[in-house]
Amino acid sequence: MSVSRQGRVRVWKGLPNAISWGRLLVSPVLFALILMGREIPFKWLLVTAMLSDVLDGYLARRFGLQSRRGAFLDSVADVLVTVTAVLGVIRFRPDFVSAHYRPLLFVLGLYFGEVLGALWRYGRVSSFHSYLARAAGQAQGVFVVGLFFLGYFEWLFYAMIALSALGYAEEILLLCLLPTWKSDVRGLYWVLSSKRGKGQSDQPLPGR
Repeated sequence: MSVSRQGRVRVWKGLPNAISWGRLLVSPVLFALILMGREIPFKWLLVTAMLSDVLDGYLARRFGLQSRRGAFLDSVADVLVTVTAVLGVIRFRPDFVSAHYRPLLFVLGLYFGEVLGALWRYGRVSSFHSYLARAAGQAQGVFVVGLFFLGYFEWLFYAMIALSALGYAEEILLLCLLPTWKSDVRGLYWVLSSKRGKGQSDQPLPGR
């Protein structure tokens, strides 16, 4: 392989991580925009950060570029962007927050409970990236973007709340089931199936 081709391959493999690093660097900018009360640049930058989350995950899975470091980096960036998104909604949509604080607090409690649980159990944020958690994240992104650009839609809000609650509850169960940190877990069903299969394989073979 030529030197130039090796360089292109290296750049391609590092692209998902570079996008995650971009989200990490954008987070303090988002926070500064919240403090300054600059809603328009905040919401456009937030949309960019959310779209980049979808993009780096797609690239990593589509082209087999997943790595433990990349999964961890992506999860840290997700936490920071999520925190700034929540603070942005509180800052720029206070009427919405005051009208719906109970379901919001419930979901946020599950989310931060899972984050703190992962830090206690693994010493780092989890990177399960289960199907249900990804669906919840996409629903959250669609709702927040819609809230800033189009307004409040009740059906979308409660669909997002339901998906988020299920996704975070599943991740809390995964914390209980997985004793060591593991990235890119498809979901509770697959973990239980794997444990069941392992338990069966450990059974002694019947004698003849």
